[in-house]
Amino acid sequence: MRCPISLKNKINSGTYNLFIDPLAVILPCVPELLSRGNRPLQMTFEDQLNILIYFHLQEHSSARHLIDDLKNNEFAKQRIAPEDGISRSSFSEAINERGLEQLQFVFQELYKKTANVLPKEYADLGDLVSIDGTLIDATLSMYWADYRKGSKKAKGHIGFNINQGIPGKIYLTNGNGAERPFASMILSSGETGVMDRGYQSHKMSDLLQNEGKSFVCRIKVSTTKTIIQENAIDSDSLVFYDATVLLGSPGINQTDKPVRVVGYEVRGVKYFVATDRHDLTAEQVATIYKLRWRIETFFKWWKQHLKVYHLIARSEYGLMVQILGGLITYLLMAIYCRKQFNENVSIKRIRELRTIILNELFGSHHRQSDDKTIFKEQKKLTCKNLTGHY
Repeated sequence: MRCPISLKNKINSGTYNLFIDPLAVILPCVPELLSRGNRPLQMTFEDQLNILIYFHLQEHSSARHLIDDLKNNEFAKQRIAPEDGISRSSFSEAINERGLEQLQFVFQELYKKTANVLPKEYADLGDLVSIDGTLIDATLSMYWADYRKGSKKAKGHIGFNINQGIPGKIYLTNGNGAERPFASMILSSGETGVMDRGYQSHKMSDLLQNEGKSFVCRIKVSTTKTIIQENAIDSDSLVFYDATVLLGSPGINQTDKPVRVVGYEVRGVKYFVATDRHDLTAEQVATIYKLRWRIETFFKWWKQHLKVYHLIARSEYGLMVQILGGLITYLLMAIYCRKQFNENVSIKRIRELRTIILNELFGSHHRQSDDKTIFKEQKKLTCKNLTGHY
């Protein structure tokens, strides 16, 4: 970033520095971004990350809007833009071709830090990860984003930490990309994936159990179930079915490993969910599936307030760069809201944050010195332990 983050308290822009503080011990350890060829980089990775965070904090409607702001807004010129400024063509080249490895590193490490800050709301239910895909509108020039004739869309495949309300994994495909293969890729051993019935697959049920990964997945009411053992049901419960079964038809598509199926009814709608979690009550299994809505709330936020549809990149590489910039900003928001207000992320707090930052920095930009040289020296120091406190 423009200043060495460990020295940012010397600059009179406290709220912005507080917001980006969790990056302090991550940035010195980011893999180096190298120039291709003999021409020096016009935009360092620190510049690129700074610009992406600024883009997602503000309400820029396009890449042109963002570049104009970096050129004409005195604060943005002093605190956000590269030393010598940035042209639209140079920005486009950087976003679409550089920085992905570094952003992935920052996102992974920042996720760990965020998980250490936020409380677990449903700790008694285990580590819950909602898995789902969401479509992202693309332009017709984005030829790689196949969806249907006359329409281009990309698809983000997300693993969302339900207990702490934060995204943890992201994969990108074209709009027609299959969703089921990403369940195993997103889950880690010991986690429970929470999935809608679009992920129902008898092979996947066996695969996840073999990998030591759990699941709570809604299944079709008509799914064939061969009962191995029926479990007792409380007559006052919303649960009307609880049994250990083999799913599918024998000799055709039946599971190798038995699963537990819980059936419950809410407002006249019957749900059947399959799981390998035998350590929970049937009511807890039903609760876990109902918590899947948290990823839908995140998707709504992500699309409305993190500018996913205001594309500043056209390549698959560049779109992933933009998405990671948004997810990093979201994690920073989550830490800031928790530490300052003991709250979850809300648009109210983010609007307050945006206003405070601009008020502080517009008034102090002329007093800020350029500490980029100091930061380069800092990066030569021994990398701190990324699992430590910041």
